[in-house]
Amino acid sequence: MPTPLDPKKTLNLPKTDFPMKAGLAQNEPKWLEKWDKEDIYGKIRASRAGKPGYVLHDGPPYANGAIHEGHALNKCLKDFVVKSKTMAGFDSPYVPGWDCHGLPIEIKVDESLGRKKLEMAPIDVRKACRQYAQKYLDIQREQFKRLGVFGRWNQPYSTMDPQYESAIVRTLYDFLENGAVYKGLKPVYWCIKDKTALAEAEVEYEQHASPSVWVKYTLTSDPAQIDARLAGRKVNTIIWTTTPWTLPASMAVAFHPDLEYVALEHEGELYIVADALAKATEEAVGFSGADVAARFPGKQLDRVTFKHPFLDRSILGVLANYVTTDQGTGAVHTAPSHGADDFYTGVKYKLEQTCNVDEAGRIQNGLPEYEGLTVFKANQPIVDLLKSRGVLMAERKIEHSYPHCWRCHNPVIFRATEQWFISMEAKVKDSTLRQQALDEIKKVKWIPGWGEERISNMIATRPDWCISRQRIWGVPIAVFFCEACGKLLESKEVNKAVVDLFGREGADSWYIREAAEIVPKGAKCECGGTAFRKENDIIDVWFESGSSQAAVLGHEPSLPWPADLYLEGGDQYRGWFHSSLLCAVGARGQSPYKAVATHGWTLDPQGRATSKSLGNGIDPVKIASNLGAEVIRMWVASVDFQEDVTVSPDLMDRVGKTYTKLRNTFRYFVSNLYDFEPEKDALPFDQLHPLDQYMLLRTAEISESVQKWYENFEFHRIFHQLNEFCTVDLSAVYFDVLKDRLYTAAPSSRARRSGQTAVWRIGEALVRLVAPIMTFTADELWKFLPKVSGRPESVHIAYFPASKDVTGGGVDPAAAKVVRSDFEVLMKVRDEVNKALEVPRKEKIIGTGLEAAVTIHAPQDVYTVLNKYPNDLRFLLLVSKAEIKLAGNGNPGGTLHVDVSKAPGEKCDRCWNYSTEVGKSQRYPTVCERCLAVLEELEKIAPDADNPKDDKPKDNNPDK
Repeated sequence: MPTPLDPKKTLNLPKTDFPMKAGLAQNEPKWLEKWDKEDIYGKIRASRAGKPGYVLHDGPPYANGAIHEGHALNKCLKDFVVKSKTMAGFDSPYVPGWDCHGLPIEIKVDESLGRKKLEMAPIDVRKACRQYAQKYLDIQREQFKRLGVFGRWNQPYSTMDPQYESAIVRTLYDFLENGAVYKGLKPVYWCIKDKTALAEAEVEYEQHASPSVWVKYTLTSDPAQIDARLAGRKVNTIIWTTTPWTLPASMAVAFHPDLEYVALEHEGELYIVADALAKATEEAVGFSGADVAARFPGKQLDRVTFKHPFLDRSILGVLANYVTTDQGTGAVHTAPSHGADDFYTGVKYKLEQTCNVDEAGRIQNGLPEYEGLTVFKANQPIVDLLKSRGVLMAERKIEHSYPHCWRCHNPVIFRATEQWFISMEAKVKDSTLRQQALDEIKKVKWIPGWGEERISNMIATRPDWCISRQRIWGVPIAVFFCEACGKLLESKEVNKAVVDLFGREGADSWYIREAAEIVPKGAKCECGGTAFRKENDIIDVWFESGSSQAAVLGHEPSLPWPADLYLEGGDQYRGWFHSSLLCAVGARGQSPYKAVATHGWTLDPQGRATSKSLGNGIDPVKIASNLGAEVIRMWVASVDFQEDVTVSPDLMDRVGKTYTKLRNTFRYFVSNLYDFEPEKDALPFDQLHPLDQYMLLRTAEISESVQKWYENFEFHRIFHQLNEFCTVDLSAVYFDVLKDRLYTAAPSSRARRSGQTAVWRIGEALVRLVAPIMTFTADELWKFLPKVSGRPESVHIAYFPASKDVTGGGVDPAAAKVVRSDFEVLMKVRDEVNKALEVPRKEKIIGTGLEAAVTIHAPQDVYTVLNKYPNDLRFLLLVSKAEIKLAGNGNPGGTLHVDVSKAPGEKCDRCWNYSTEVGKSQRYPTVCERCLAVLEELEKIAPDADNPKDDKPKDNNPDK
């Protein structure tokens, strides 16, 4: 007889080369190199050729500086969408893009060039700007790739590419040829630091300290025309303003036609203010107990005249509905060159609109007290001037919300200049640009839903779009003016020539070539002129980025127009979502996107928005270098991106610990499949152990939920569900129960193969379900799972699992319902048993559950279920012995009770269960009857007792 086997050496202990420690920071770059070398993105695209398309169109980040946590949030979310759509069976390409023109880059180049820029030709400055933009495009590209984001990185789009610049001017010409573009004098937001006009989307509101003054304007026309009771009296009005620097441009005082006004009497003079603001005005200017000499409607003040407080100028009384009683006096000083409402009132009353503030904000043609001063520095001298003229009624300092340039964060002004505009009332189809855009908004799916109202309100109330900027680095407003008559040259032939030129040579050609070289021969103005000059202004960068849908989509079969999804931060309702909508509706009459999703801001633990200036954010590049990009991706998946999200180094560490737990779960899969060949060893569902059936059904349910959540972009629900499933359902319950079967059963027994089949199918499902989020780890795990014929080389080429893939085929619904129902009861009983075991464990009566025997007193309904699994119960409960008794009178719904005692017998050396049969075998005296049967079976197939062979035993009893 051969030498007895060593019982412990016959255990099927886990084996795998899948490392416990991920070494993400070191190994992720190796995966990137491998994917790049093997062209994984190209293979994914090839695998989905001909499938239904799904296009997420990338909103271009600005090519200025390294990426920050906001970039990481944005790009990871997009990657989740693209990868999940791909695995759902769509052809979902991703073409990343960059916004490369604009003020920030030009300012940086200005700083580096210094005074040298003044001597340089525009084309040389543009070259320096291009180099700067390309530098950061390349830096950001590598940083985005480091995050595991797949895409067409070798052929992205950028707003400075010739093809893209050509698309910008083509879109501009679409508006121009439809009569939507005009050049006119209007007050626009103006940054005096950057010396350029700004669109509304380029203005942010911040707190600002301003002087607040109440100023007397003396009536010069007959007061009796207002009200007979004012006849022969000295009458004034009081205006209130927080911009004393605009007083030199004051041309009128506006009153609301329907408000009631009063004439307050103070020290022999009368002061006209709105009745609703009379008390507040009295308190502000120090009147006490002023009598009301007369009451009259505001319409009585139409076209009366006042004396300017310090200039030799007559000021007209005008009527305007924008006058309110929220603050001030109800009399509004009106400077047409420095306010939108003021401007339109000036047009109505034919007021002087000349702007005497230059591009740097210096006041021109003024009095010596403020001549040549910048507007904000002129405030105090003008206040002092008001005092000296005896017209300053009161003065305060006020902190209020004030418009600032979103690039340089300096306060801006309104300044009337000649600019190019797109009319919101231009004809589009049978409607206007404004109304057509509003109609298209209703057809879009907005995520979250409040986005529809937000952008609708913006479109409904916005002014005409100022699209011109007075800079060099950008795409020119490529139009020509006749040298003879000065009129705009309107010619589709000329427009096409420019589009073609930009497509070949880029927008730089506008600065290299003379007008005569660009305008086709034979082109003539309507006056007969043949000599032309070029416009020097450039196009608003929001118009540029809004043209991305025209530049990127609709030119390749896999990139159709319109896009299925735009996904950006909530600030893009006034930015890219807004400009893209107007560009597309103006050119095509249709929205460029079918759905729009927005994510929130990144906040620190104190709730403050992260920023470089506060230094309260994280550097995703450093996090990737220390903890791994996978941790960043998991953080993004863990948060509800539709809300503002918190980020901090501590939070990243906690996510890193969650990653470790998930990795250990994945490691368990592959460590128990080293001898499992699915095509040979996998069992059909109806031959599986009931617990294995239950776990596959649970996995199939979770798989369906996860795929639905991917479809709805609910990534946080996926993260938390899979995390709970892996750490609780699998690691804490299923694997804890299953390890006895996997480790102690005969290697090829049905009991073990059933467990391995379930582990393999669950692993195959989970690796696919986590792949869009855990990009690196999923592909690593994929390499360690058993190979199956026809299986893709990468998980990222695979598809999400169907329910039949998880269960291994179709499952009888009735049988599945019984299994689910039974195990819901069994798991509740398990929880009650665990509670009961805690008492003797604390009293040191038992250590592990295997030292215990339990008697379960169950009501009839529970007893019926338990009695179906008499041989499996002790293994599910992790005790050495389990008995079932009918509780009390056996009524359904009664109370379940558990008695715990020490398990009888001795501990088996091999499986650690306690049994009264240990010691009865002379050949294997230290093992239980269950392990004895396995050892005897192994002896039959192992001629060399020290090296047992792994083969199928004849007896396939699942209990063995």
